[in-house]
Amino acid sequence: MKPLGPIPPFYQAMGGELSFDGRRVQEFVEKAGRTPIFIYSRAAILQRIAHLRQVLPEDVQINYAVKANPYRPILEMMSEEVDGFDIASGGELALALQAGIDARRVSFAGPGKRDAELEAAITAGVTLNLESEGEARRALAMGQTLAIRPRLAIRVNPDFELKGSGMKMGGGAKPFGVDAERVPALARTIIGQGAEWRGLHIFTGSQSLDAGAIIEAQDNVLSLAGELTDAIGTPLPKLNLGGGFGIPYFHGDEALDMERIGAALSARMAVSSDAFSDTEFCVELGRYLVGEAGVYVTRIVDRKISHGQIYLVTDGGLHHQLAASGNFGTVVRRNYPLALVKAFDAEPTEVANVVGCLCTPLDRLADKAHLPHADVGDLVAVFCAGAYGASASPTAFLGQGPAAEMLV
Repeated sequence: MKPLGPIPPFYQAMGGELSFDGRRVQEFVEKAGRTPIFIYSRAAILQRIAHLRQVLPEDVQINYAVKANPYRPILEMMSEEVDGFDIASGGELALALQAGIDARRVSFAGPGKRDAELEAAITAGVTLNLESEGEARRALAMGQTLAIRPRLAIRVNPDFELKGSGMKMGGGAKPFGVDAERVPALARTIIGQGAEWRGLHIFTGSQSLDAGAIIEAQDNVLSLAGELTDAIGTPLPKLNLGGGFGIPYFHGDEALDMERIGAALSARMAVSSDAFSDTEFCVELGRYLVGEAGVYVTRIVDRKISHGQIYLVTDGGLHHQLAASGNFGTVVRRNYPLALVKAFDAEPTEVANVVGCLCTPLDRLADKAHLPHADVGDLVAVFCAGAYGASASPTAFLGQGPAAEMLV
């Protein structure tokens, strides 16, 4: 038997069934008329944002990383709730503009930006977080061609990383950002050529549940930003502190202590106030804002026994939930939080494997999970599905197509 991950606090039992926001998940599935489906809770997202506003320093803005979940109703909701948006492609820029987001609230990071993407971003008024000197040259040339003053920031590759992070985005040789020692010269070139200087983006890693590591990384970011600003010789207009705030996925994971992080950041910024007197600050968050607010619901289409083991075969799978299947950067596969919709608070009675409908042994949603008895037609809920589910899974694999999505 393998333990399941912790179910986020936004979900409750109503008459024994899985519910949230005072409504049964079964009702949402019936309204959609099909499975599989991603269901996102507006109330859960708003609760998470409100808590961040409460614990973070007042002058630290919240940016939404569109890559986590670009579902248009979520982008439209976020337009009213967060301060800015971070994108990583021309496609995400188009989605943001289609959702009515002001391009001047958007910053664009990511290596390998194509000329067409640079042109679209500069034309719209997006801030480009430059990843290299070559990208800077192309952006400056594009601005001259368009007769538009480009809004340019530099993404910094620092010498440190976010310890214990799921994906390390800084420290050592990386495809991301400009090595710290080369940033001042590049910034002076950008400013000297008449671009609108928009500051620094220092993103060190993601998916950390270690408050101490995040506090240390933020301290290092502020120190580095101060040193770079002194070397550049121009006040820093904006500092993107990055993110890295993780959510619990697996057995034994504990929620991040945001009160501790917020208090430490407030204290650290207080002693740096002179260096950054006119600087705007932001944190860049995706998974932390929407990850726990989503649930993926799939229906059991077959129940079978193989060599004494129970297999619950669903109409969903890794083509919608690649991360839950263990095929999205996980070295040792562990179970995501998962439950039967009809028996959310029931005692487990059997050990079962929950698998998808794809013709590959990689298509697993839970291994040897202790669950209540399940039958064909029952609904299975996979939690922590609000980020990097629909947006990071191979929906075209084997011609299965995408799942439905719903913001409620």
